[in-house]
Amino acid sequence: MDDKRRILLMYITKVSGHRQATVAIQKSLRQLDPQVEAPTVNGFGYTYPLLEKVVNQAYMSVIHTTPKVWDYMYDNPKIVKRSQSIKKFLHKTSHKKLDKLFKRYRPDTVVCTQAFPCGMVADYKIENKLDTKLVGVLTDFAPHSFWINEGIDYYVVPSIEAKERFIKKGIGADKIKVYGIPMRSKFATQLDKKPIAEKLGFKADVPTILIMGGGQGLGPIKKIMESLIKVKMDFQIIALVGTNKKLVNSLKRRAKKSDKNICIFEFANNVDELMELATLIISKPGGMTTSESIAKGLPMVIINPIPGQEMRNTDFLIKKGISIRIDDTSDIGEEVEILLKSPERLAAMSKAAYENAKPYAALNIAKLIIGSDDETDDMVQEYDKHLESYV
Repeated sequence: MDDKRRILLMYITKVSGHRQATVAIQKSLRQLDPQVEAPTVNGFGYTYPLLEKVVNQAYMSVIHTTPKVWDYMYDNPKIVKRSQSIKKFLHKTSHKKLDKLFKRYRPDTVVCTQAFPCGMVADYKIENKLDTKLVGVLTDFAPHSFWINEGIDYYVVPSIEAKERFIKKGIGADKIKVYGIPMRSKFATQLDKKPIAEKLGFKADVPTILIMGGGQGLGPIKKIMESLIKVKMDFQIIALVGTNKKLVNSLKRRAKKSDKNICIFEFANNVDELMELATLIISKPGGMTTSESIAKGLPMVIINPIPGQEMRNTDFLIKKGISIRIDDTSDIGEEVEILLKSPERLAAMSKAAYENAKPYAALNIAKLIIGSDDETDDMVQEYDKHLESYV
């Protein structure tokens, strides 16, 4: 008899925090059960490949040209109500492709890290009277109404505030697990800064500013860099720029003319090490970057958050005392200098980050999925010990 566990993991968009969260859960599942079958599927791309491209292009266009429109639309009760007929249509017309998916993988559990595939599977599950467990995993700090669907067994949320908001929307408290945003386990490991600094040609005892611009190098990174370079205070800079080759070359030329120690990267596989070395991070407040930064106890400087999910993430971080928000990039250098000259404030922000960190969310989600009641593993105990000594 085949008693393998079969878990289908669904996300949207190939390069996204949704996919990173899915892979983190997949790795944790395999850690707990090496025999588990846990394929990952782009739920939107699989069911509606052409629509996915159109929606992605439209989204990028709106947030860059008319961000206030997106702010108005995001989790607006009127928009949610008016879009119900479209939502139902997309759910129903996805069933044929979901049939093929379920016949191929025969999942006993489906995990979705984005609301759209979660809604599709919920509708399919009810229509076909399936007993498949369905778990919705949020990757931002504020839940929106498109997550609400009958047929979802558990919601995994990043905070108590998110849980309370779901309860107000009618979700039973027993269905909501406050585990956090799933990330790679290496962000829970505390590292020695000295060898990391030496590898970069940096000094471990000099403040380091980490700038993260996302996979496409979004945000005013060049202006941020110029503002920081003008500051007379001694600090080092690491910038992750992404796929923007023109920007990478421009920043490297500018770095050579500066008396500051500056490293420019397109991508880095050791973001956990760079965060360990960093004194603070300047970044957009995407859910994944934010949760990884918090796990490393990093104070955050948030630049120009996109209306919608990023604005709500920002509100959460500021409320918790983890970050500050700057809208005028010309002020970055001055604000960073003020922070670096205020060690007590930086320490308070770092403490607040650790207090809100949930670096082993992926492991807890995996345990929820397979019904494991194993004791907390060594990695979790080590992180908790570090947290207790810090706070």
